[in-house]
Amino acid sequence: MTNRFHTATAAVLVLEDGRVFRGEAYGAVGETVGEAVFSTGMSGYQETLTDPSFHRQVVVMTAPHIGNTGVNDEDGESTRIWVSGYVVRDPALRPSNWRSARTLEDDLREQGVVGISGIDTRALTRHLRESGAMRVGIFSGRALEEGEGGLLARVRATPAMAGSALAAEVSTTEGYLVPAEGERRFSVAALDLGIKANTPRLLAQRGIDVHVLPVGTTFEQIEALDVDGVFFSNGPGDPATADAEAELLRRVLQAGIPFFGICFGNQILGRALGLGTYKLRYGHRGINQPVLDRATGRVEITAQNHGFAVRWPNEELTPIDTEFGRVEVSHVCLNDDVVEGLRLLDRPAFSVQYHPEAAAGPHDSEYLFDRFVELLSTATKDKVS
Repeated sequence: MTNRFHTATAAVLVLEDGRVFRGEAYGAVGETVGEAVFSTGMSGYQETLTDPSFHRQVVVMTAPHIGNTGVNDEDGESTRIWVSGYVVRDPALRPSNWRSARTLEDDLREQGVVGISGIDTRALTRHLRESGAMRVGIFSGRALEEGEGGLLARVRATPAMAGSALAAEVSTTEGYLVPAEGERRFSVAALDLGIKANTPRLLAQRGIDVHVLPVGTTFEQIEALDVDGVFFSNGPGDPATADAEAELLRRVLQAGIPFFGICFGNQILGRALGLGTYKLRYGHRGINQPVLDRATGRVEITAQNHGFAVRWPNEELTPIDTEFGRVEVSHVCLNDDVVEGLRLLDRPAFSVQYHPEAAAGPHDSEYLFDRFVELLSTATKDKVS
């Protein structure tokens, strides 16, 4: 159990298969439900909590000691915590970092995020690896007055992640501009499906004006901006529900506008090309996922946060023909051979399943933003000539 000065408040975690873990309340006292997933990052918990892709998920941290560097006002990937619940084994007694403004539990409590500590997170993670991601509830305070049978019924009544359309719930409501730093070279329309703050920042550092646009933006609205390229961000939910976004991307590809997508954007590119998507057993979440760049043979250690993937039509991962020309698998996960990137060979478009903008690191994949700049540069030269 955790070592904190205040009187411990009992809490219980109930999985949809009936397994129960008992511990202490961490953060807000109350109840929450969502999909139980685990993240293997040993650092960067503030970036994890504020990543919109974790909307409606209860995150289990595999690192045992969480909160030791506190929370600051600079490292958030959005303006709020998005996780539905938080599970840790051993919360820090007190933060120790010169940038810390407050404790992690202060933020969890202030934003109403219900969590649990003092449980065997290793056992819970092993259970999720064996049984797959599943619905879960965390209950403390008055919520515990209901028996375990009633709590389990409430967990099982929670909507499953498969079939859930969530991007509109995390997207900006109005468009905004992140201006280029230094000399302006290009402009890009970035569809906010759950975008992280570091993404437009990295684009702006490369001289790009970034027009961040809400879900529901039309192709005509993008055309009116007269941008040089289009970007689709990460985000939560099932890509099989993203029909409008896939159709929007089809029009972008038809127009020959350079495109770059990450995570959810990668899955939408797959759908726009006529490929299917599927739910992974327990997903990839953390900052230590090895990915092979098939063109260079280089292995990147990547940050990832996704529970769905693109289904490739052949086991050999050989290129295929589509309405938009030939397409190849550019990157693959070395842990399980999941497709981690797509590249069109006859049009200026590519995507990756992981997070090259990873604020907490690693930064192995940041070169992909430079690759996008090369696409924009080539397309601009062709337009002039």
